[in-house]
Amino acid sequence: EDDEEEEMEEEELEGDSGARFGTDDGELDSDDDRERMINLAELTPYILCSICKGYFIDATTITECLHTFCKSCIVRHFYYSNRCPKCNIVVHQTQPLYNIRLDRQLQDIVYKLVVNLEEREKKQMHDFYKERGLEVPKPAVPQPVPVSRGRPRKVLGSVFRIPPELDISILLEFIGANEGTGSFKPLEKKFVRVSGEATIGHVEKFLRRKMDLDPTCQVDIICGDHLLEHYQTLREIRQAIGESAVQDGLLVLHYGLVVSPL
Repeated sequence: EDDEEEEMEEEELEGDSGARFGTDDGELDSDDDRERMINLAELTPYILCSICKGYFIDATTITECLHTFCKSCIVRHFYYSNRCPKCNIVVHQTQPLYNIRLDRQLQDIVYKLVVNLEEREKKQMHDFYKERGLEVPKPAVPQPVPVSRGRPRKVLGSVFRIPPELDISILLEFIGANEGTGSFKPLEKKFVRVSGEATIGHVEKFLRRKMDLDPTCQVDIICGDHLLEHYQTLREIRQAIGESAVQDGLLVLHYGLVVSPL
């Protein structure tokens, strides 16, 4: 009976180009082992830039919506718009370039899939700089790690490093709320490091999300004696108000809540 079952299975699998039987001991026969070939056209929609309609070059992803474009395409687009070209969300009110990241893994995949694309791109870049009499940039080479004698030391700096664009630290102080606001608790972590280009609108969204505030709740944010507007950036506020707004290197913002009556 076992022999009959095996023969039936073989008959069912005949004609399937992906199915191959091995030798008696279960190992694949190297002559019959085949890889499934995938047509590049099947993958093309996933490796094309929707702006230039070409294959990704320096694939760059918007962190807000995870849509990817060529780096030069998305940077050029952000010169005149702060919205994603694909889904139209606002990437950043004033500096959308802060919210993009190179996707090196995706770019490596594109170069492996498209024959000679990497070589052609390198040649075009070389010709571009040579025609303008400029020095051709050298590819980044990873720096060798110096070998030290004795016990190895842990280098904390290589484990975590604060990105340079997060250049302002803020202290968010809850100043209570008017009568009828309920029992709102202040933030557990009131120290935040953020880009100086972030606006008061971003700070309000952060507070609403962290405190789970109802849309009817009004959030007032104050620095010193100044009631701040949504469009003001943290860097502008720090420059305008000066040292009176800073405490131990932190930009101090006070926030209050007002609940509209039903």
